[in-house]
Amino acid sequence: MTDIARILAAADRLKGQIRRTPLLSSPFLDEIAGRRVLVKAECLQHTGSFKARGGWSAVSALPDEVRARGVIAFSSGNHAQGVAAAAKAFGIPAVIIMPEDAPALKIANTRALGAEVVLYDRKGGGSREAIGAELSAARGLTLIRPYDEPEVIAGQGTCGLEIAEQAAEMGVTSGDVVVCCGGGGLTSGIALALEAKAPGLRVRPAEPAGFDDTARSLAAGERLSNAAPSGSICDAIVTPAPGEITFPILQRLAGPGLVVSDDEALQAMALAFTRLKLVIEPGGAVALAACLFRRDQITGDTVICTASGGNVDAALFAEALTRFGDA
Repeated sequence: MTDIARILAAADRLKGQIRRTPLLSSPFLDEIAGRRVLVKAECLQHTGSFKARGGWSAVSALPDEVRARGVIAFSSGNHAQGVAAAAKAFGIPAVIIMPEDAPALKIANTRALGAEVVLYDRKGGGSREAIGAELSAARGLTLIRPYDEPEVIAGQGTCGLEIAEQAAEMGVTSGDVVVCCGGGGLTSGIALALEAKAPGLRVRPAEPAGFDDTARSLAAGERLSNAAPSGSICDAIVTPAPGEITFPILQRLAGPGLVVSDDEALQAMALAFTRLKLVIEPGGAVALAACLFRRDQITGDTVICTASGGNVDAALFAEALTRFGDA
């Protein structure tokens, strides 16, 4: 299981391989939120998202002889690119299973990083797990899961180490840390890091409406699934259910989940661009949207949120700016 020792070990392996992304603020966003908002800009990370952390952590932790045979992963795009980039750096094969309806930019970027991309029909009920198991067995590849993987969680936890350090530098010792949440790898990793390094900061998962499995599961005290496999523009964080490994961590350490609409995610994207000069994808904007538009569900003078990814297709980004650029 992932713990602070594993996160610290991952941080050592990640030295020189990732960026220490900034914690940004804007008085305009503070005014909307009714408190100071600090944005952890993981959209500026290598490959455009925090997934570079978990990808490198998992690939670098493999024994040399196992790693040499290659790796396989399934992802709508950000984990795909994180694993593909790490595999390319180590000079090993990578096969990535992606849904056919994944953003074209993410599919293209994954191929550009040298990975073999295998597409499947998510809407038609295709099973990425079944495809992954078949290819893993046939080729001797090691499966790196997108969130239910201890070394991936440890890599994502390094983002929490940075948040703890940066918050302390700004004099912030208590408050909510709102995290874009799919399967819970980033959310649980940050939660573990904060428990050890900044116990006054509490993680809150943020999700899109209709795909708020973590929020509902935390409220119910058990893992619940989403009704549909897709249907939100927040593709990066649309998952079937909270992870088997991540959910117990969130049960112990996370506060109640926050839920926003797709339109609110688009509005947060436009505000991030206008006020912070950041490009954020919808799934990477839900935490900021929650901070801005769910202000009554958050307490404290300061809130921290993750801008977890910036890999958005141009047409969707243009829609956000066209509709909400004057917000």
